[in-house]
Amino acid sequence: QVQLVESGGGLVQAGGSLRLSCAPSGRTFSTYAMGWFRQAPGKEREFVATISWSGGTTYYADSVKGRFTISRDNAKNTVYLQMNSLKAEDTAVYYCANRRRLLYSPITYYTGSSDYDYWGQGTQVTVSS
Repeated sequence: QVQLVESGGGLVQAGGSLRLSCAPSGRTFSTYAMGWFRQAPGKEREFVATISWSGGTTYYADSVKGRFTISRDNAKNTVYLQMNSLKAEDTAVYYCANRRRLLYSPITYYTGSSDYDYWGQGTQVTVSS
């Protein structure tokens, strides 16, 4: 059973920064893309960012573009989400997601929850205003 483990969430003031990490526990495996999603209370889960595993191609939601950066360390099989200039509206549970199926389209198309196969438990990010 593959599990993704997120870390790095917490409480931060508006304008501050946090870095989230995501790594699989147990057996490693081939992967084609990794993504970050978030879900605020009373709202649906929404796409944040995605990165292709081998090529490093990235894509962001408009709401975080220019503030968040997704990156990966293949040696550690880990994906990061650097979040800068945080706003109160960034408060949410952040989820890491893994896609094990091939990419049949440019990565910009993979922004839905159903595009990913494995999910982490989530890590809470709270931004105080």
